Amino acid sequence: MKINIKRLFLLLITTLFLPITIYADENSSLIPNAKAGILMEADTGQILFEKNKDTPLAVASMTKMVAQIIILEQIEQGKLKWTDTVKASSNASGMGGSQIYLSTGEELTVEEMMKGISMASANDATVAMAEHISGTEIAFVKKMNEKVKSLGLKNTQFKNATGLDEEGHYSSAYDMAIIAKELLKHQEILRFSSLYEDYLRKNTENPFWLVNTNRLLRSYEGVDGLKTGHTDAAKYCLAATAKKENLRLIAIVLGEENSKTRNNEVASLLDYGFQNFQMQLLKSKDDVMKKVKLEKANQKTLKLYPLEDIGILKKKGEEKQEYQYQIQLDNFKLPIKKNQKLGTIQVKFNQKTVKKVDLVSKKDVLPLSFMKLFTKVLKKMVSGA
Repeated sequence: MKINIKRLFLLLITTLFLPITIYADENSSLIPNAKAGILMEADTGQILFEKNKDTPLAVASMTKMVAQIIILEQIEQGKLKWTDTVKASSNASGMGGSQIYLSTGEELTVEEMMKGISMASANDATVAMAEHISGTEIAFVKKMNEKVKSLGLKNTQFKNATGLDEEGHYSSAYDMAIIAKELLKHQEILRFSSLYEDYLRKNTENPFWLVNTNRLLRSYEGVDGLKTGHTDAAKYCLAATAKKENLRLIAIVLGEENSKTRNNEVASLLDYGFQNFQMQLLKSKDDVMKKVKLEKANQKTLKLYPLEDIGILKKKGEEKQEYQYQIQLDNFKLPIKKNQKLGTIQVKFNQKTVKKVDLVSKKDVLPLSFMKLFTKVLKKMVSGA
């Protein structure tokens, strides 16, 4: 049989530069006991391993990751402050399951409620926040479903804000990984999820000791989140994230028989990821990508940074590649807000875009007041500029 060398060459070239999803061996014993699971690189969303990733299943308190996203968005939009007080209704204080034992009418700050949700997986704190933001838990759940829909997720539907077992309340390993990826865009979450122990009501007669339900914080190097879950229907679940050097991974397992097996199988996923893959860091989020001169602002130069570190995932042992960069600015005007999108930087390899990241300012930039602008113009006139 004759071999068409030209066709074979073209096939090899095409294969080399297609976006690749890398799976562990299907017969791998990484998570033999889980009903479903996934290992994802947190920056690109590239899947490194999957098992029944799209199967709809009960996910217990991992549901609360969407509630956390909404709370953090409210903070970032200025609709909530960490110091705002939240009053617990009788409905919130009456929630069963994991809780921080809120009493009806008790007030805690948003920050304290977030600690309770993130560390103790508190149902009462979650419902109290839901009611504070949306008036009722039902209205808040509508926001949650709108959020997952905006992320393009097709195997998720929520009936409550807490993850307590309810007919028609489900998600999938893949959807949970995308939700975790979205949550990690709000870096404040790690301030709470990485804490192993803390106190609520610390300076009262009844201090409440919080111990994080995610025991991997103590047993696995690099783990700093994210959310555990357990109900009769969901069994034991976990969304874990860990970072080593420039590589952050998200590991999800659903339907484990006990917490020990759950933790061991998540550790197996993380081991597989860190042992076999690495991130080639191209640009840091602290690198200045471009400087723009400003005439009528409270600073002379606008520095543009990548919104996040720019890296390319590679198998260990692969040679590093050289990439090209193309910057495109938006038509922006003053005032400029911190982290506002002002343009993009495209990473290119062989003239193909392999990554695209927003460019932002690291601080607010304001227009000069009338008096300062007048003074500036007057100085120029006097100096003959």
